[in-house]
Amino acid sequence: MLTLVRTNSEHPDFINLVKQLDHYLKVIDGDEHDFYHQFNNIDVLKNTVVAYLNNMPVGCGAYKAFDSNSAKIKRMFTIPETRSKGVASAILKELENWAIENHFKSTILETGLRQVEAVHFYKKNNYNIIPNFGQYAGVENSVCFLKELQ
Repeated sequence: MLTLVRTNSEHPDFINLVKQLDHYLKVIDGDEHDFYHQFNNIDVLKNTVVAYLNNMPVGCGAYKAFDSNSAKIKRMFTIPETRSKGVASAILKELENWAIENHFKSTILETGLRQVEAVHFYKKNNYNIIPNFGQYAGVENSVCFLKELQ
């Protein structure tokens, strides 16, 4: 049974899953990892979700305010053994619902083009590619997405 827990970035299971995510990204991003890593501090994330499958932590995600209308999706990760089982979609939907509850009108995010599965995942979940924003403008490996919330 899949259980989703809303928490914050101090939750030990969230911290452990993010460590696994960072290890994965260090391999995928290669020489560009330090550039991306500087924007992924979890100390200030107040809206995080941890997914449990049969009481084992298997995935996480977070959001933070980007501006008064948009929440930025961050730190999405599922352990390899549970990919393609709907865990990430459930986490993302929970984050979107939480953002709606906090009066955000849209969600935005950035991922890397080398993260082919992530790009496909966001498209499948009705995210649309937008021009790269903020620190990602002009970064060739970055792709940014937006989804209007209902």
